[in-house]
Parts: sequence; C-alpha cells; structure tokens
Amino acid sequence: MNDIAVTDVLDCKGLNCPLPIIKTKKAIDGLASGDILKMIATDPGSVADVNAWCRRTGNELVHSEESAPEFVFFLRKK
Repeated sequence: MNDIAVTDVLDCKGLNCPLPIIKTKKAIDGLASGDILKMIATDPGSVADVNAWCRRTGNELVHSEESAPEFVFFLRKK
C-alpha cells in the first residue's frame, strides 16, 4: 500500500519467534502516538503473533500483506 505514511521501517527478515515481536515492540516504543511502523518478516508465525500482539497492546494493524517469502505489516502506535 503506497498511500500509508510510514514513519519507520523494521527489517525482521530471517528472525524467528519471538524476535520479530520483541524488535517490533522496541521500535514502536520509540515512535510517537499515531506513527506508522512497517515491519517486514519471513517467519510465517509472525502473522498470528502480530495480530495477537496488536489485540493485547492496543496498537493498530493498519494493513498486512504477503509477498512470498515476506510478510509485511503496517502498525500504528496507539
């Protein structure tokens, strides 16, 4: 999605659970409320992990897409 104003990009390619979520939390913590983080992962488990993490933390999963072998997530900080 080209119309999402991304504030920061986090490359988690090659990392397995739980590292993509740990790094995502650290990156989100460094952003201001409303900022968008684009996180790219290759671990298929990150799809369920990101959804669960957003429900638990209140951060918003704006959009996600799969472009094999990558999973791309756009997350808005609450």
